Amino acid sequence: MGYSLANVGELLTACLDAAGSRSVLEVGAFRGELTALLLEWAAKSGASVAAIEPLPPEDLLAVARAHPALELIEDTSQGPLKTREMPDAIVIDGDHNYFTLSGELRTIAERSAGSGMPLLMLHDVAWPHARRDSYYAPDRVPAEERQPLAQNTALAPGEAGTVRDGLPFEWAAQREGGPGNGVLTAIEDFMAAHDGLRLVRVPAFFGFGVLWDENASYASAISDLLEPFHDNPVMGRLEANRVAHLATVFALRARA
Repeated sequence: MGYSLANVGELLTACLDAAGSRSVLEVGAFRGELTALLLEWAAKSGASVAAIEPLPPEDLLAVARAHPALELIEDTSQGPLKTREMPDAIVIDGDHNYFTLSGELRTIAERSAGSGMPLLMLHDVAWPHARRDSYYAPDRVPAEERQPLAQNTALAPGEAGTVRDGLPFEWAAQREGGPGNGVLTAIEDFMAAHDGLRLVRVPAFFGFGVLWDENASYASAISDLLEPFHDNPVMGRLEANRVAHLATVFALRARA
């Protein structure tokens, strides 16, 4: 649960309410913790929920069986994003690398041109993914677009390289930082190419980002809701303490 956007569920659903969202697409549902929360919210609001997960684990399949209203799409993100009608809001928590996220954001912008970009809510805008790519399946990313890779490695806060024992990753960039590396880097580069966008970063549970068009009818309501949380220093210190303890626990387990 400590890895899921469901941990910021109160903020996330408040954003959906403030925007008056009636259709939500979740990109990267994994075990379905957030999916279940979105379905609970949708049952009260009358909204529809669809979730994209190319290889859904049993936990997510169980959520789908228990909630026939859920549209579960067993695919990677790019196909559905290119063909589906754009929803009111999109939660992006898929493959955490610059190439994949940049492509998702580019497709969303192209398909919503003239009609207004959906409200976007993104995970992992803080450590460890803000400035470092990771990959569920590196072969899905062209070799020339991948960062130099470390396999079956570990990461620790404050360490730009990899470590022997820490937060484990099957595939991660060997180094943190630099161009074309990380979730937040992809968002910032996207914003640099598209005027009139606002990003709020909530420094909790690996970072919750909300991105919206400042011309949207709900822009001021979203801004009022999120401004107290944007780069909040107290939350940032709490998150830094949490990830330091988390990395230490994994390191101790690996050594035991």
